[in-house]
Amino acid sequence: MRKTSLRTAALAAALTLASASSANAGTPSGPYAMFKFCPYTNPSVGSCVLNTTTSGTLKIGSTTMPIDKPIVMQGGIESLGPSPFYAAVGGPTLQAPPGKVPGGLLGIVNPAPNWPGPLWTAFWAIVGAVNDVSATIEPVQAVQTNFGNALFPPEDGSDPTVARLAVRVHLQNPFLGGGCYIGSAQDPIVLKLQTGTTAPPPPNLPISGNTGNAYTVWTDEPNYIGYLQVDGNTLVDNAFAVPKAGGCGNIALGLPIITQVLDALVSGAVNLKVGLPAAAGTNTAIMNGKSSIASSQYVLNSEQ
Repeated sequence: MRKTSLRTAALAAALTLASASSANAGTPSGPYAMFKFCPYTNPSVGSCVLNTTTSGTLKIGSTTMPIDKPIVMQGGIESLGPSPFYAAVGGPTLQAPPGKVPGGLLGIVNPAPNWPGPLWTAFWAIVGAVNDVSATIEPVQAVQTNFGNALFPPEDGSDPTVARLAVRVHLQNPFLGGGCYIGSAQDPIVLKLQTGTTAPPPPNLPISGNTGNAYTVWTDEPNYIGYLQVDGNTLVDNAFAVPKAGGCGNIALGLPIITQVLDALVSGAVNLKVGLPAAAGTNTAIMNGKSSIASSQYVLNSEQ
């Protein structure tokens, strides 16, 4: 393969439908094997996308969580303009490994003076044994994209969003139970990630993303042209709000406390610890990574 810098003609060539050729049912091969979970047989899908976030940070409330494990989003889009993101087939659309919450449960505070003594005793016993808390980003609504904005941020005041993600964050620890979430399907965290410069409400100040290095990767096969590769891009948003946590503490501790009361007490403590709810202008998402985009027809033609 050889690489060439991106220009409009090369971009069009990389994403234009391939000329008619026979395709055998099977699995994408060669340089297009990375798109094996793309819904490329869907007639509405014009291009396949594989986006990997390799580093960054997610600050919600008073807590900053590093992104130190790859987050992969894969599927299909209609075009490089405004488009729904079509879910992956046979694999996860969004694969976000659990990340560690700095400090875990240490520093959690009592949200009310009437916490029962036995609850505190049990709580600190668990904190002493298993302090770590993991956080997993989970989508709760369909993703909306405009990958053209990733390459060429608009300068006319139009919506600069590259990807709109509505998510919740699953907090997991033996004390928190299995249903502790920041956000929900009804009240999600909505990220509007862009490569341009943000305009957040105070106290946050504007921050800028990065379009990265975009180029066409040409393939040697005679029936294919290539795919678009974007390395070193940075997507940012610091104008989103974060709702409070709920559903925490739904575990049996052998105490005569009804589930609703335990949830209210523990969720309240988590919210004080993390600093939730957090208004727009107090949170920040910075996601560094890379993207691969290929014509769905090229992916189809590569089947073996």
